[in-house]
Amino acid sequence: MFVDQVKVLAKAGDGGKGCVAFLREKFRPNGGPCGGNGGRGGNVILQASHDLNNLIDQYFAPRLIAKNGNPGGGKEKDGRSGKNLIVKVPCGTLIWKLGAKEPQVSEPADEAEEAEQPMMASSAKRPVIRASGSARAQEIDLAAEPDSTDDYVPPTETAELIADLTEDGQEFLLCTGGRGGLGNKNFATATRQTPRFAQPGEPGDEGEYRLELRLIAEVGLVGYPNAGKSTLLTSISRARPKIAAYPFTTLHPQIGIVEFDDYTRLTVCDIPGIIEGAHENVGLGHAFLRHIMRCRILVLLIDMAGTDNRKPWDDYHSILNELEQYHPSLIDRPRLVVANKIDEPVAEENLKQFKQKTGETGVIQIAAAFDEGVDRFKAAIKAAVRETEQAAIDLKNEE
Repeated sequence: MFVDQVKVLAKAGDGGKGCVAFLREKFRPNGGPCGGNGGRGGNVILQASHDLNNLIDQYFAPRLIAKNGNPGGGKEKDGRSGKNLIVKVPCGTLIWKLGAKEPQVSEPADEAEEAEQPMMASSAKRPVIRASGSARAQEIDLAAEPDSTDDYVPPTETAELIADLTEDGQEFLLCTGGRGGLGNKNFATATRQTPRFAQPGEPGDEGEYRLELRLIAEVGLVGYPNAGKSTLLTSISRARPKIAAYPFTTLHPQIGIVEFDDYTRLTVCDIPGIIEGAHENVGLGHAFLRHIMRCRILVLLIDMAGTDNRKPWDDYHSILNELEQYHPSLIDRPRLVVANKIDEPVAEENLKQFKQKTGETGVIQIAAAFDEGVDRFKAAIKAAVRETEQAAIDLKNEE
């Protein structure tokens, strides 16, 4: 079962309440206040891990609730803090905050009550990202817009993007635990020597969030159903997706690792077949288009034999249109055009017309089922990825 999107309820632990106690010992029958403070509630932390490849754990356990802090005790004993809840998610997970609740306005307290029970000043809580996987932990204030190289596609529902976990070990503080209440020992003064009140613990943060996985791959295979994407992935890597002679055999993205003779590697993502109207969520729609947003290059795999009575040039224009409609940045992404099933008799004539009608001259010809042209294809994607990496380095140096 592959799960790449799930809605969760996160709740940090509440702070423990302060204690009201007075010291009663031998030779000190009328000791002063000694109530301890309550413990802080546990935080809810998301941690990226390269050992996971989907969000199935959160699908079956969508309630992320941390432990509460323990109340304080007598003799100035502070309560134990609640244990943090660390939830591991796959690298490439986006966190969207759903519909924040309206803050509740409390009734103004009487002056006498305010004098009797002074409350703690609450400070604004702002989540931070801690990149623990790097050499030096960095804290990024998320009050500003997320700094990312991707142009994110807003979800259909109203939500706010608050984090993007891409590196192994990267952590995000999703909900902050509430502070523990102060015990009565903190309120003793020269004029009020026996305070008989303490503070309750603060409630922990809570909210509804949507976790969305966008696979991290350098090459994305895009094409119509039955174009041969899964067959090609099998030919260039050790991935073994299901292959059959009917549309939508692939129902969720597959990742393959392509190894080269110089011991370098590339990750290739095979997504389910694209159809007309995919940008409007027709067919599998958004369930797979989100996974090519992180790809450095796109490979447009065209069935040059027209197996399903479609014209290859029509497939080409339709795919480009769907990509542009889903997100304009995809149309400007570096891409390779690959003509598959070139071994079929009609493929050669279709290829000539394809070049005339599309203007694509550097078409890579392969027959993935028979491993023809596969080495040439691997060399092409390697060169294209290296070119994009060098362009990124040059752009960074210019800045």
